[in-house]
Amino acid sequence: MGLLKSSSVSPELAGQSKTVPSIPSTPPSAVPSRTASPMSASSKEEKLPDGKTPDDSSKLRMFLSILKRFIGVTDIAAARFSLPAQLMEPIPNLEYWHYLDRPEAFIAIGDSEEALGRMLGCLRFWFTKDLKYVHGKPCKPYNSTLGEFFRCQWEIEDTAPSIVGEESKMNLQQTVSAPAGATTKGKAVKVSYLTEQTSHHPPVSAYYVDCPDKGIYARGFDQLSAKFTGTSVKVTAGSYNQGIFINLQRRGNEEYQMTHPAAYLGGFIRGNLYVTVADTCFVTCEKTGIKVILEYLEESYFGKTQNKVQGVVYKCDVAKDKATRIKDVKDDILARIEGTWTDKVYCSLGSAEFKKVAEKDRVLLVDVNSMRPVAKTCPPVEDQLPNESRRFWKDVTESIQTKQFTAATNVKQELEEKQRTRAAERKAQQQEWKPRFFTSATESNGKPELTEEGKMAMQGLHDGRFRLEEPQEYAAM
Repeated sequence: MGLLKSSSVSPELAGQSKTVPSIPSTPPSAVPSRTASPMSASSKEEKLPDGKTPDDSSKLRMFLSILKRFIGVTDIAAARFSLPAQLMEPIPNLEYWHYLDRPEAFIAIGDSEEALGRMLGCLRFWFTKDLKYVHGKPCKPYNSTLGEFFRCQWEIEDTAPSIVGEESKMNLQQTVSAPAGATTKGKAVKVSYLTEQTSHHPPVSAYYVDCPDKGIYARGFDQLSAKFTGTSVKVTAGSYNQGIFINLQRRGNEEYQMTHPAAYLGGFIRGNLYVTVADTCFVTCEKTGIKVILEYLEESYFGKTQNKVQGVVYKCDVAKDKATRIKDVKDDILARIEGTWTDKVYCSLGSAEFKKVAEKDRVLLVDVNSMRPVAKTCPPVEDQLPNESRRFWKDVTESIQTKQFTAATNVKQELEEKQRTRAAERKAQQQEWKPRFFTSATESNGKPELTEEGKMAMQGLHDGRFRLEEPQEYAAM
């Protein structure tokens, strides 16, 4: 399987706004289609009671009728209710969440020689990590099973320039220095990704991203809490999800913590699902003493959400700083952020209010309007273990793609029943499940640690060696 390679720097990442050729998106098996999957000529369509094939509106009506049962439930994510297959997109949950829709933005975070430039690099990555919500409708992937894991890799050219400050691209033992904003051509680098479902009650997964060529890695726990209000679903980070932690090894191990804002899934009444964000999140680096407060504003104009975001970048004692709102920050302001997280986001250097800075003096932080997710590469099917996401859900995925929804639901329920059976057996034997690739199901500091097997799996991805030994036992099989 080949890797997608960009032949030149993306203008959206280079601070330009001109039109560029579209980037091929990830194959249907990796990024969920927003329309019904084509049916093979030999398969039969699954019919609803009214004789119609499920469409988006009928799916939403059915989904809404199920959600109504959870009004008042504190956390429907923890309830882990099982949806019929026709309401789900054919993609595993562990593959759906990875935050690396544009990995070239991730690997360029540490390039700037200035601390402010590196923080702005973090913000550029932040706004590119979830393009699935910018260009497509949200979907419901398969619930992860305990012990299930997913791994993949991206191979990309290191061409995203520094936003502020001279840059030093330490790429495959080759250093290229250039002024901020200049286009530099670097050798292809690999970004490897590994995630494992480490807990089922509550549902928690650990993930690890590594780019040895650039000396940058990221890690964290994914756990969501969801509450249905009657018109929308509010999704927040669970207690074990303390954000994304990024480490720059070649910058004295600078660590950046990026917390997640609350999001809202709406559109049930109109039959058109959409995601809005109306919350505050933070990006901090104790080593450089820089903090960012981002405020997402749910402003509406004739009923249409504007998806505005604004922020402030400032110096402080990060460990002691208590500011939680932009208006609380008065001193040591380095830059301001403003724009639309589904389109263009700008920054202005200095403490002046953004609206008072001339347009020519504003820096385009990122333009996500014409961006699409970069394709990932997974190990060949013959090198995947039975509990590896794509192989584990293979029969369900194929049934959904051919619209055999009854068959898909039956297989899905069989897999879920096996997990319940294995859990009951362990409970009866007073056995506690232990993750394979991570040292524990959760960590109090929100930072998962790789086991020796986890480190070997990551190194194997980087070296192109995908074969893994069978585990001693499977948690859900």
